[in-house]
Amino acid sequence: MTTLSTLAPHQAQDRLHELTVIDVRTPGEYAGGHIPGALNIPLDQLDRALPDIRSAAERAEILVVCASGARSENACRQLAEKGIHTATLAGGTGAWAAQGNDLDRPVACDVKSAWAMDRQVRLTAGSLVLTGLALGEFVHPAFRLLSAGVAGGLVFSAVTNTCGMAAMLAKLPYNRPRKADLDATLARLRSL
Repeated sequence: MTTLSTLAPHQAQDRLHELTVIDVRTPGEYAGGHIPGALNIPLDQLDRALPDIRSAAERAEILVVCASGARSENACRQLAEKGIHTATLAGGTGAWAAQGNDLDRPVACDVKSAWAMDRQVRLTAGSLVLTGLALGEFVHPAFRLLSAGVAGGLVFSAVTNTCGMAAMLAKLPYNRPRKADLDATLARLRSL
């Protein structure tokens, strides 16, 4: 089992000039505010970016970030399995901002930011539970199984520290990078 390296926000702040920061959130979340200089490579695009990340890791230490630290830990594990050592930011960009550090945000007219993934998951899960309960009350009691299934999924998500619903929502068009955006990010990564 690989031990994950973790940096606290104050440690990352002190070393930001020497780190290559990769933000694995969706493009919409990234647009909502990211660590200055962070490059957006969504978690589901890591395999495509692997050669460039490997090359960057040879030049500088890689710090992987997300909103809370869960997705970045997952990314660090995936990269470690490929022989690339990285570190994760404890508490993610939420902890970074909570300690008074700045977040870069694109000009409002340049990029429309999407809701944070955890907010999208809460809306979807809550909507499915309410739908299952309403249909179970007014159409057929079997629809309550939808609510039970969502509840079971949430428990599984908490126990395993993974989220299948987030993985599905990340595939929606507004959460996916345009090919040109990811290509531009990988070109920046190569030039660091």
